[in-house]
Amino acid sequence: MKIPNKPPDYREIIRNSKDSEFFKIALHNTSPVDHGGRYLHWDKLRYLKPPKDMTSELWWALLKFSRIQLYKSLPVNNYKHNFRQGKLKYCITDKIYEELHWFDKNAAGSLTIDEPVLNSHMKSSYMVSSLIEESITSSQLEGAATTRKVAKKMLNEGRSPKNNSEQMIYNNYLAMQFIRENKNESLTPEMIKELQSILTTKTLDDENDAGKYRLQDDDVRVVDNYTGETLFEPPPADQIEKRVIELCKFANCKIKEKVFIHPVIRSIIIHFLLAYIHPFIDGNGRTARALFYWSMLKHGYWITEFISISKIIKKSPAQYGNSFLYTETDENDLTYFIDHQIKVIHKAIDEFHNYVKKKVTEVKSLDNTLNNNPSIKKKLNHRQLTLIKHALKHPGYNYGIQEHKNYHGIVYETSRKDLESLAKIKFLRKTKIGKAFIYVSPVDLENRLKK
Repeated sequence: MKIPNKPPDYREIIRNSKDSEFFKIALHNTSPVDHGGRYLHWDKLRYLKPPKDMTSELWWALLKFSRIQLYKSLPVNNYKHNFRQGKLKYCITDKIYEELHWFDKNAAGSLTIDEPVLNSHMKSSYMVSSLIEESITSSQLEGAATTRKVAKKMLNEGRSPKNNSEQMIYNNYLAMQFIRENKNESLTPEMIKELQSILTTKTLDDENDAGKYRLQDDDVRVVDNYTGETLFEPPPADQIEKRVIELCKFANCKIKEKVFIHPVIRSIIIHFLLAYIHPFIDGNGRTARALFYWSMLKHGYWITEFISISKIIKKSPAQYGNSFLYTETDENDLTYFIDHQIKVIHKAIDEFHNYVKKKVTEVKSLDNTLNNNPSIKKKLNHRQLTLIKHALKHPGYNYGIQEHKNYHGIVYETSRKDLESLAKIKFLRKTKIGKAFIYVSPVDLENRLKK
């Protein structure tokens, strides 16, 4: 990743063009986006073919002129350290308005499907699964090297982390639980410190740094991993306390605002602000993403409990980083970051809806398999049906009581009874390894189901 090309000074471009000519063109080019509806930074725009009879520089000046008319200033103080090029601001394009309407319908409303597949038991299972997914990918974005398979097995089995990478993922798992438990609480500096402390337990060079703001002599910067170039240097340490208090006021809607800020936009901005302030030695990115979840849940976007934004971000991490840098290099225009995050959230919600549709199909398929023996189906609960579906695809798989317990969010005794009853009707084979019992998926499970 590298610092994007600095945009040309649109004011200078306007001054150097004939006023009448510029405003004549501007009257017919008032869109803040390109012909494809994209909110582009100069770093991308300069490679595109400009409209007829226009240079790339003039095109940029026209886009900026249009954006200025739409800008909304963020109601947070700057203090002595400026945001490099002025106050933070953003604008809401038609596409963003459309997306916000989509979120209100698909992330906060009721979910309607053909069958009541997403019952309370399945919700619990999927919630745990998404929590694990976010814990793994959010940590991997910050350098955790453990594979998804190993990390998921660790969390499902409830075993202790074996190395620093596993510890990061385990911490993130606990932090996401903390967010869900405190989604109805007001955000405070103490809550942010506790969240960061959970995220960095046993991973810092000095454990005393957990839950504490960085100091003036701490050299905290965001650098390119390959070139060592400084991409971002946060505000001075002596401003952290004031900035975090201001962030909490903004998050709790305690600042007088001249315009309405949509809850999704507010949640995205909270994500950005914590990352910008960079109040800690480590864990700032994970803390910022966790606060996004807190804000979305607090505002009633319940589907947020079932999605993983880090999973989407991890697929294109450079775009995530660039969305910060584009804001930094274009007069602190937050629209770049907002636009990127809206696309991420949309994709994550789409994945959830696709999961529900897939689950409908799988349940129907499993129903067909079990239709020849309805008496058995009646004896199996949702958790057991889910396990059998997995076992059909994974012959020889070992299921443990603790793993089943953690996956479904149930107590130990319920988990044991689930597996014992499946072993009793020979859908699983019970065996012992060391002191623990395990339950193995038989290779002829499909035939056993048909019988």
